[in-house]
This record gives sequence, C-alpha cells and structure tokens, in this order.
Amino acid sequence: MSQPIELGLDTFGDVTADAAGTPQPHAQVIREVVEQGVLADELGLDFIGLGEHHRADFAISSPDVALAAIAARTTRIRLGSAVTVLSSDDPIRVFQRFATLDAVSKGRAEVILGRGSFTESFPLFGFDLKQYELLFAEKLDLFAALIAGGPVTWEGSIRPPLASQSVFPPVESGRLKTWIGVGGTPESVVRAASYGLPLMLAIIGGEPGRFRAFSSLYRRALAEFGKPEQPVGVHSPGYVGETDAQAREDFFADYKRMRDRIGAERGWPPMQRAEFDREIDQGSLYVGSPETVARKIAATVTALGASRFQLKYSAGPLPHAKLLSCIRLYGEKVAPMVRDMVAQGG
Repeated sequence: MSQPIELGLDTFGDVTADAAGTPQPHAQVIREVVEQGVLADELGLDFIGLGEHHRADFAISSPDVALAAIAARTTRIRLGSAVTVLSSDDPIRVFQRFATLDAVSKGRAEVILGRGSFTESFPLFGFDLKQYELLFAEKLDLFAALIAGGPVTWEGSIRPPLASQSVFPPVESGRLKTWIGVGGTPESVVRAASYGLPLMLAIIGGEPGRFRAFSSLYRRALAEFGKPEQPVGVHSPGYVGETDAQAREDFFADYKRMRDRIGAERGWPPMQRAEFDREIDQGSLYVGSPETVARKIAATVTALGASRFQLKYSAGPLPHAKLLSCIRLYGEKVAPMVRDMVAQGG
C-alpha cells in the first residue's frame, strides 16, 4: 500500500437508550456524540464521521455543527460527514459550512458527499424525488467547481448560473478534502473518478471482497480520465468487545432493533440470529474481540487496496457506555494491530 492505513469511526447519532431502556432525548444523544469524538481524538484515531439524517431514530441532522463542537475540544482527529446528502442541500452552503469547520479546526475538515440511503430530506426541503439522479449529478458538478478554488463560473438546469462568483470563506489550505460515498454501482464509481475525488465505499452487507471489482474499476477510470491516484476508503458497521462472545451478545439485540425497524420500511423480513452470525463470519459486520475485528479489517483493506477504514460503531439504542467501551478498544487495541498487520502485508 502506498500510504499508512487510517482508522476512523462513523456514527449517525442513533437515538440511544438509558439504563432503564428509555430512549434518550435527541439533545442528550448529540452531547454524547461529542464526548465520543473527544475520546476518539484522545486515543489517536484518525477520523470521525457524522451522518446526516432527518428522522426520529437518528439525532444528527447538521453534522457540521456537531463536528465544530468536537473540533473545539480536540487537536488531531480529522472531522467529516458520513455522508452529506448533497442532492437535497445547496452545494454553496455545504462548501461554506465545511470551509468554516476547516477554519475552526485548523485544517481538519473533510466532507463525504452522497445521495444517502434515506429520502426524508427530499420532501422536507422541497425537492422532487423524480429528480433524484439529476439533482446529485448537477450539484456534484457545482461542488467540484467550488473546491477547485477561485471565482466560480457554472451553469446547469437546477439553479441560475454563476458567473465568476467568489464564495467565502476560502479554504485555508487551498482545497477541502472531498470524498464521494458510493453504495455499490459502477456508474457512481466512475463518476467519482471523473472528478478525481477519493472514493468511500459503503459496504454494509455481504462479503467485502466483492467490492474489489469497484476499487479496481475506480483505479482504471482514474487512469483513463488522466487523474492522479486517489485514496479508497471503506465504511462498515461493527462493534468491539473484550471477547467474540461478549461482543456478539452486547451488539445483537440493539443491532436487530435498528435493522428490523429500517427493514419494516423497506419490506425486509426480520433479521434472525443465524443471519447476524453469518454476516459477522462471512460478511460485513466487524463484530468481535479486538484481534478478530483487526484481522477482518486488515483483510478488507488489503483486498481492496484501501487506505482508510471507518467503523460505524453505533446501532439503534446501544447505550452510550457500550459505545465508549467499543471506541476505547478500537483505539487502544484494534488500530495498532491493524496497522501492524497491514504493514506486514495483511
């Protein structure tokens, strides 16, 4: 691999339960996410990403604001979205918010742009789902012009054109690090390559090695477009416990609640324990002891040639104390083992 592996964390600010099993207020969940980010920084982890959602089961709708709170209490960790739903936002405002975060954090801001796996933001902000593809394509094109720096001249069909328009504040380093989050379509992979932007693969189910075709396609497309090499990252769910058995026991019930709630909206059958165990053993759930999780992460990043792995550590009502325990084990034990394994060739 051409660069050291980066180990990060992602959370959507899932609404957690207190000790009595009662869902916590959204405000409390957001405050706890800030504490989780502070701990991740103390442990030397490389990145924390906050997702954007607009529904009752996730507390974070404005990742950049929560990230600014984390920035004020940290010194090293990079801060980003996971993801920003660009289709239902204003690209100029997204750029301005993350340029501001970059200033506050002294150059630690990143943004991961995607279409998102939920659609609540479209009616909320007055966008037509029939324009799902067009909105993302044109807004990404505008965003690419914004991160290039300098006055922007741009024209499309979804908003009035821009003619040599300056946008403030400028990014102090000259360029905002911008990833494209992809769920697994070749068209999205090629689009990321066409702009020369880093690729973040959201692998939330199935054998991770099957995404090797996408990382290979991305690198071929970069070359064909005449773009320089860019990093590939992986986002996947998981949980670290002291032992394999304890991790599965801690995680299963709350992960199932989250999975079944979303599944009921999408027509999926309830998840059975055998499916959960199979996804851990063969798929894209990184659940187990530090050594088990480290070996699985190292195998994935080696197979895909990835230079970053982001563990989505929150799951439904899984309590704050367990999330902190997972983060601590991930930072203190998993991360050093993964770096050693990858350095030795997986």
